[in-house]
Amino acid sequence: MSSKNTKKGLYKSLTIKIGSNVLTRADGGLDNERMAHICEQIASLHAKGTKVILVSSGAVAAGRSMVDNAVKRDPVSERQLLSSVGQVKLLTTYAALFEKHGINCAQVLVAKQDFRTREHYLNMKNCLTVLLDSGIVPIINENDAVSVTALMFTDNDELAGLVATMMNTQALFILSNVDGVYSGDPRDPESVLIEKVDSSSADLSEYVTTQKSNFGRGGMLTKGRVARDTAESGIAVCIANGTRDNIITDLAFSKEATPHTLFVPGTPRAAVKKWMAYSTGFAHAEVIINEGAEAALFSNKATSLLLAGVVAVKGDFEKGDLIRILNQKKKLVGIGKAQYDRKKADEHKDDKKYKPLIHYDYLVLFH
Repeated sequence: MSSKNTKKGLYKSLTIKIGSNVLTRADGGLDNERMAHICEQIASLHAKGTKVILVSSGAVAAGRSMVDNAVKRDPVSERQLLSSVGQVKLLTTYAALFEKHGINCAQVLVAKQDFRTREHYLNMKNCLTVLLDSGIVPIINENDAVSVTALMFTDNDELAGLVATMMNTQALFILSNVDGVYSGDPRDPESVLIEKVDSSSADLSEYVTTQKSNFGRGGMLTKGRVARDTAESGIAVCIANGTRDNIITDLAFSKEATPHTLFVPGTPRAAVKKWMAYSTGFAHAEVIINEGAEAALFSNKATSLLLAGVVAVKGDFEKGDLIRILNQKKKLVGIGKAQYDRKKADEHKDDKKYKPLIHYDYLVLFH
C-alpha cells in the first residue's frame, strides 16, 4: 500500500485498534451506541476509498456480561470460555452495524503462532489483501479460545502493530479511554499530554503508568512500546481517546486540534525486516554481544554482526533461523537471520575475519 497521504490529508489505508474500555459500558456489557458511532466513522472513510483494518478487543468483556461466572475456574479456562461466547456477540454486533452502511465485514481470528514463519506471515497478508480488495472490512482479534498463554500476544496493541506493519498501512490508530501518552498519571492535574514522540524522545517508561484497564491485558506502557516500534517501521501512529466523538475521522483528516499523541514515522523498513521485527518470540537461540559490537551496530554506518563481537551463544540454530541479539546487560537490542548454523559458528568463533553471523540486510535493531 502507498505510504503517501492524499492532498486532502486523508489516509488511503488505516489499521484501527479499539480497546475494551472503548467498547464497553461500566457494567461490562457492549456499548452499542459507541460501536455504532465507530462503524459510522469507518463507513465514511470507506466511502472515500480508505481501506480500513479493524483490530477489535471486547470479546472477553462481552462474554463476561453474558456468562454466569459463579463457578470458579482457572484464568486460562475462564478466558477461553468468555472469549468463545463473547466473540459471537461482538462480531454479530459489528456485522449488523456495518450492514446498515452497506458494508460487509469479515472475522479473522489469529494466534501468535500464525506469524512464526515467513510463509505463515505471507499467507495472513494475502488473506487480508483479498478482503480489502473486495471492499470488506476485516475485523481481527486474537484467538483467545485456543491460544497458548506462553505464546499469546501481549495484548491487541501488539497484534495491531504487527498487522499495520505487515499490511504497510499508512497509519495505526490505537484508541483507548485516555487522550494519549501523558508526562505522568493522566489523573494528575500536573500531567500534560505529550503531543509528539520521535526517535530522539526520552524513554517513555520513565513516566508512563503501568496500570492496566479493567478488561484488557495491556497498559499505556505497552501501547507506547508498540507505537514506537511500529513508527520505526515507517508508519505514523496515533494514540487517542476512542470515547471522543468523531475521533477516527478527525485523526484521519489530521485535525490538529484533536488531542492525541503522534509517534512520528521513521524510515520504512524492508518487508522481510518488518516480519523479523515482530518475530522475537519465535527465535530459539540468542547471542550476547560485547560493547564494541553494540556500538558498531548502532553507529550511522551499516554494520553486520561478526563473530568477533559475540561473547556467548545460547541455543541451537540452523542457517536461516532467527537469532535474538542481547547486549551484556541482557537487554534485547536486535534480531537477525543466521547466515550459517551453530556448528559452523562454534568452529570459527576465534576467526576474527570470518563472514558475518548476521548480515546487515537481515538485521533489525531495537532502539
